[in-house]
Amino acid sequence: MKELLASIARGLVEKPDDVTVTVDEPAEDGSVVYHLHVAEEDMGRVIGKQGRIAKAIRVVMRAAATRSNEKVTVEID
Repeated sequence: MKELLASIARGLVEKPDDVTVTVDEPAEDGSVVYHLHVAEEDMGRVIGKQGRIAKAIRVVMRAAATRSNEKVTVEID
């Protein structure tokens, strides 16, 4: 899952070397939070107009997590 998020983000940004993903420990309800970090100037590319790209990234991650019976949340830092 971590690699999926990183590869999606690297395809969107101009500085793919600055993309990092950190993972929090699973919460009590079993959900896992993924934190996406990108360069400051690439933040707009990852969020998109009115948050559409960010929402699409979250939908893809949730769909992939559903296949493996996980709960996932993506936060863009």
